[in-house]
Order: sequence, then C-alpha cells, then structure tokens
Amino acid sequence: MTQAAAEKVVRTLVGRVVSDKRAKTVTVLVERRTKHALYGKIVASSRKYHAHDEAGEYKMGDVVEIAESRPFSKTKNWVVTRLVEKAQIV
Repeated sequence: MTQAAAEKVVRTLVGRVVSDKRAKTVTVLVERRTKHALYGKIVASSRKYHAHDEAGEYKMGDVVEIAESRPFSKTKNWVVTRLVEKAQIV
C-alpha cells in the first residue's frame, strides 16, 4: 500500500457552537459564502451539525473545528477536534 493510500483525508469544518444543552453533544453552525453561479452575487448559506464533545468542555459561542468521523448516533457523525476561539463574555 502506498503512503497516499495509507493517509485518510478527513473533512474538517469551522463553525460556532449554538447549543450545548445535550450531554456529550454540541450543535455547530457552519456558515459558507459562495458566489452565485448565474448572477455572481456572494450568497451566504449555513448548516447545523451535531458534533461529539466527550468532556463537555465547549460552550455556547465558542468557535470550534469539527472533523467527520464514525456515526455516534442517528444525527451525529462529527467530532470536535479543537477550540479555535473562546466565546466573548459580555
């Protein structure tokens, strides 16, 4: 097996934690900005992902990186890999 085949490419996304109410799970809102195919206008689109947080250390407002993983439940197949930015306390 070659070196390229041995390394697995893992999809990662960066988003903001919008809910931390469930046990070992956070809801992450990922926003994307893409150019419209016909009109060329920048269009914002967003999607929520459920991510596994074993220790429960990530709180609402934190910016985190999530990576695709094995299915943990019916809706949860992402895991939080690292904290990008801590939430601002107002």
